[in-house]
Amino acid sequence: MSTAGNRFIPWTSFSRIVQRYGGDAGVRRLTCSEQFRVMAFAQLTWRESLRDIEVTLGANASKLYAMGFRHSIHRSTLADANESRNWRIWADLAAVLIRRARKLYLDEDLGLELKNTVYALDATTIDLCLSLFDWAPFRKTKAAVKLHTLLDLRGSIPAFIHISDGKMHEVNVLDILVLEPGAFYVMDRGYLNFARLFQMHQAGAFFVTRAKSNMNARRVYSAKVDGSSGIICDQTIALNGHYAAQDYPEHLRRIRLKDPETQKTLAFLTNNTSLPPLTIAALYKSRWQVELFFKWIKQHLRIKKFLGNSENAVKTQIWCAVSTYVLIAIVKKELQLNVSLYTLLQILSVSLFEKTEVSSALQLERNTSDSPDDGNQLNLFTF
Repeated sequence: MSTAGNRFIPWTSFSRIVQRYGGDAGVRRLTCSEQFRVMAFAQLTWRESLRDIEVTLGANASKLYAMGFRHSIHRSTLADANESRNWRIWADLAAVLIRRARKLYLDEDLGLELKNTVYALDATTIDLCLSLFDWAPFRKTKAAVKLHTLLDLRGSIPAFIHISDGKMHEVNVLDILVLEPGAFYVMDRGYLNFARLFQMHQAGAFFVTRAKSNMNARRVYSAKVDGSSGIICDQTIALNGHYAAQDYPEHLRRIRLKDPETQKTLAFLTNNTSLPPLTIAALYKSRWQVELFFKWIKQHLRIKKFLGNSENAVKTQIWCAVSTYVLIAIVKKELQLNVSLYTLLQILSVSLFEKTEVSSALQLERNTSDSPDDGNQLNLFTF
């Protein structure tokens, strides 16, 4: 295995994961490592179907061994692997890559003068055909899966993903999150459930969300604000209503801001009492990074059209897509490339069969030695 393969993909950890689930038990062709190579190849090169994958790889048959394939790739073999091998193999691989990526981006500047971890929580829906995906009910005539995602805003790395059918409400994901004391969780109004927010408060975590216009609360105290900053008020409030007061029995902080761009008045709720009101508003604005993440992966990775119809095949493809996204982020950071993820994805998509130096592919202005540095090769899968 070459330096590049070892450096970017943790094959030793992956082997332990495969053994944990018996992924290669009785396998003669297309091991789990080969399956991931194929699925990552499909993601990076935007393959349309199983046949498309088979034809494209077959056209480069002489280069398959260098990419780590012992045999030619047949669509029936790949389809069977996606259907039968436990999707948790790919979820666990993604978790390993995510831990590595988050360490690499730990010192990223959020522009908020905060050392705390900041997460944005949201969900996106992927529509499916009910007749083909009857295991994922959504509405009477539609099926769907939801990606509930907790995005670490340092590096836009998904720290947590839960894949559910379309019927699961977004707020229910708060019940399965492992909360991090001292971290900020930024959410929209769909997560405004006072009982769950109070659990977050008791866990020592901070939340920032939007208040609903009909929220029943009374003002306890008003702090002085600078009206020229756009802040209208910075209040300590208590919830009215028998059930709401029981769900969140302590005080909350409500900040009203007039948005200079839209001229709309926005009301934010938080349990943090120390940060300046403009920082709270900036934290909420940063939530849009998770929307951009969803938009990016839907546009540039294959998670809207699936290679198989079963729950296992769909989850396998989604987790391989997540792993591919995080892998690109790792390559970008480890090689200190000053390019966007999209640019790096485009370079990788045309360089997977070649041993092309990143510096050459991106035409970076730096000195290169006569002998290529394997650690900077774009071929992620080479042996």
